[in-house]
Amino acid sequence: MTNTTPSSPDSPEASIVSQDADAVAEFEEPKKTVLQKIQHFLHGNPAMVPVIILVISVFAFRLIAGERFFTAFNLSLIMQQVTIIGFLACAQTLIILTAGIDLSIAAIMVLASVVAGKLAVILGVPSVIALPAGFLVGTLCGLLNGYIVTRLRLPPFIVTLGTWNIFFALVIWYSGSQSIRSQDIDKIAPVLKFFGERVNIGGAVFTYGSFLMVFVFLFIWFVLNNTAWGRHVYAVGDDKEAAELSGINTDRLLLSVYGVAGLIAGIAAWVSIGRVGSVSPQSFYDANLDSITAVVIGGTSLFGGRGSILGALFGALIVGVFSSGLKIAGVDVIWQRFAIGCLIILAVGIDQWLRRVSA
Repeated sequence: MTNTTPSSPDSPEASIVSQDADAVAEFEEPKKTVLQKIQHFLHGNPAMVPVIILVISVFAFRLIAGERFFTAFNLSLIMQQVTIIGFLACAQTLIILTAGIDLSIAAIMVLASVVAGKLAVILGVPSVIALPAGFLVGTLCGLLNGYIVTRLRLPPFIVTLGTWNIFFALVIWYSGSQSIRSQDIDKIAPVLKFFGERVNIGGAVFTYGSFLMVFVFLFIWFVLNNTAWGRHVYAVGDDKEAAELSGINTDRLLLSVYGVAGLIAGIAAWVSIGRVGSVSPQSFYDANLDSITAVVIGGTSLFGGRGSILGALFGALIVGVFSSGLKIAGVDVIWQRFAIGCLIILAVGIDQWLRRVSA
């Protein structure tokens, strides 16, 4: 018959049980503080950081700038003003998610707009051909960046810094440094200005370009979160070597990412014509830096592999809110740029804080 008498506290069996209990206790996860819980939540939901900043900014400028800021017309005007930067930020986010960067994205857009505008207005090519030609130019420029990065193994920063100058040189050469006037576009190819047309909704005035921007963001968000291609984009940005070992063709993926970014820039070229009302070889020269600003403020990590495409949209809106609010409040342009610079540093600091979250 088995002896079921409990062991005494001093017995060897009791000592072993006590030691096991102590070992388990040592591995128990310590309770997280409120700050650590917030850190974990934001780490898993990177788009929430710019959303919180955007909401706080809107209500803060309601108090600072007064009722003129918090009107349907002014808030919709901010949306109009950030439309082009939003498009470029969308393209830029795709590349930054792969741990790259594209300094030429604005030059690609301007080149595509000049090609489409000159074909349609100066050379008389039908718009149904001229506009796709602009899209094709944008895509080819993006593929060129991707080809050099993947085949020659050069850093994206250096590659796109070089092509930035190349593409803008081509803009000046092809356009002859001449703008295409709004009146000429209206006479010959008015469809080029389609996305600049406005619609009034309850006092808020939007352009068709703003609606297209939101649609493009939602489409890319869906692709990134619901397709293998999107998962591979994050995987390559997080750890390229590990992605290769898992069977991902990283060169082909990077080439496709740069190509898609170029296509988005080509679409933005059409929208930019409607936004400006003309085709100018000098427009949006520094928009690439503004797009990077929107991406960084939007919470996408410059180290790749972490971030949300929607964060770039919120980042662009944050920049627009700050610019509009400070302008209405009578703050000098110099201090507007100062505020945006502080935002960038704050965003990078938050990113570094979130990257230190424990698994």
